[in-house]
Amino acid sequence: MARFISSAETFLVEELPAYLPAGAGEHTFVWIEKRELTTWDAVNTLARRLGVAPRDIGCAGLKDKHAVTRQWLSIPRVTAEAALAAGDDQLRVLQAVPHGNKLRTGHLRGNRFEVVLTELQPGEAPLLVERLATLAREGLPNRYGDQRFGRDGDNVARGMALLRGQRRERDARRRRLWLSSLQSAVFNEVLRARTEGNLLRRVLAGDVLQKAASGGVFVTEDPALDQTRLDAGELVTTGPMPGGWAKEPPPDTAARALEDSALAVVGVTREELAGERDLPGTRRPLLVPVTDASALEPAGPQATSLRITFTLPAGTYATVLIEALGVTARQPDAPPDESMLTN
Repeated sequence: MARFISSAETFLVEELPAYLPAGAGEHTFVWIEKRELTTWDAVNTLARRLGVAPRDIGCAGLKDKHAVTRQWLSIPRVTAEAALAAGDDQLRVLQAVPHGNKLRTGHLRGNRFEVVLTELQPGEAPLLVERLATLAREGLPNRYGDQRFGRDGDNVARGMALLRGQRRERDARRRRLWLSSLQSAVFNEVLRARTEGNLLRRVLAGDVLQKAASGGVFVTEDPALDQTRLDAGELVTTGPMPGGWAKEPPPDTAARALEDSALAVVGVTREELAGERDLPGTRRPLLVPVTDASALEPAGPQATSLRITFTLPAGTYATVLIEALGVTARQPDAPPDESMLTN
């Protein structure tokens, strides 16, 4: 069976920004290429070399350590010339352009990936290319990857202890990660139940739907009508990231019952999550588009490795797509994911 082990030789990630720097302003946007570094490693290195506080450097999302990754950062009150001179062979500064505001988490459209799959068996390469084409045609179930839940899978238990006052954590990033893993677990359980019930592309009474074009969400009032819009690609079903101020299915609806069941499986209540100030609620698409998907080298039946490329929206895990191909994915000594949107 094919395998994927993340490394600088097998994994390339390139951020797709929500906007490009304007060319004027007190912040300098830097387009970096890092190798075998976390985003926080890159931030701390540039902060030290340029004499700024790490907290003042902005990024749109966190990128993997065991890879070659390209992304934008923003650095205040430094010249483009100084920023360009701050890199090295492991952390290259490819561009530096002034802009008027700090880069914020979530200011990205998605990410383009190049992945090398190895240890293919005879005849496996054409099958993998066919499965990739199917995902590009039908969409990818938007599961949170295992790294969201910690190396030992215990982030949910830590989050529950924080939520119920049985544990304290001063590090704000770690606290958000552990608490948000509870939301992620509920979402994954809803996704699992809808997948097993063949309900990912079915509009249920009470469903919270998302408009494909604008991203706006609403509660369906006419499931039959909205089913035609979903079939036409105008809408997508969503699952819960429960917390404060999130749209929810109305009581006594099929969608509400399904989500109530997921909360019970995880062992948490809506009221507990809504009462946590660090857990703003939202909705997450159950299916996401896979675009620009192709094999970058011949996929003959005797191939023992295969390089593929694909683009995913922000917040979607490359490893989830790789596993959906039937490939075993592993990140060596991977740190726990500390990003709210990840990759």
